[in-house]
Amino acid sequence: MKVNQELCVGCGKCLPFCPQGAIHVENRKAFIDQDACVECGICVRQIECPRKAFYEPPEVNEWPRSVRKVFGDPTEKHQSTGVRGRGTEEVKTNDVTGRVKRGEIGFALEFGRPSIGTKVKEVEVVTIPLVEKGVVLEPCNPLTSLLDETGRVRDDVREEKILSAIVEFAVPFERFEEIAALVYDAAKHCKNTVFSWGLVVRYEEDGTIAAVPVLEKLGIHIPKNAKVNVGLGKPFCNE
Repeated sequence: MKVNQELCVGCGKCLPFCPQGAIHVENRKAFIDQDACVECGICVRQIECPRKAFYEPPEVNEWPRSVRKVFGDPTEKHQSTGVRGRGTEEVKTNDVTGRVKRGEIGFALEFGRPSIGTKVKEVEVVTIPLVEKGVVLEPCNPLTSLLDETGRVRDDVREEKILSAIVEFAVPFERFEEIAALVYDAAKHCKNTVFSWGLVVRYEEDGTIAAVPVLEKLGIHIPKNAKVNVGLGKPFCNE
């Protein structure tokens, strides 16, 4: 995004809105740091600029800059998957879609958050070792299209700054301890952004979660702010 300098009066009303802190005012004019901007579009959609000085230049939609937009603007559709958002909606509506079945564990590993962001290349700390272990990354996740067959990020998008990226996959429960240990170790090597991970699991018939004792064995703290997402629909897969 950019600011029309002929319209801007440097009032500063825009400063609190940018999640990356990429806007600054100098000599009574607002400017956007193009390296820090993730093209989320908030300055165009949400800020009530009295001069309507913010605008989207054509290069936002040109490769590789367009990567920032599709990973930062929730209204933008990914060409590789045809869906909007940084990951897939199914991990939050598993009761409806049945993507992660009984006997499986789903992973959702997020790099970056609003106000911090991430370079695309940061995901390699986990994608490369996962692929080496034979893990198949979710094809409907737009991030997967930016990786080669080894899990390495493509050269043309490595340095692009995005709001966040989510690595998604599922493994048989028998491999859960192995892969959880790999992910836990990979998180220690994430130096330039924040790394968080969630699990997509099904309750057992007795109401327990089989993943819990495995995590405790590995010494992984289980946060108390977990949530249950219930899809509004009839499951087509009950297994």
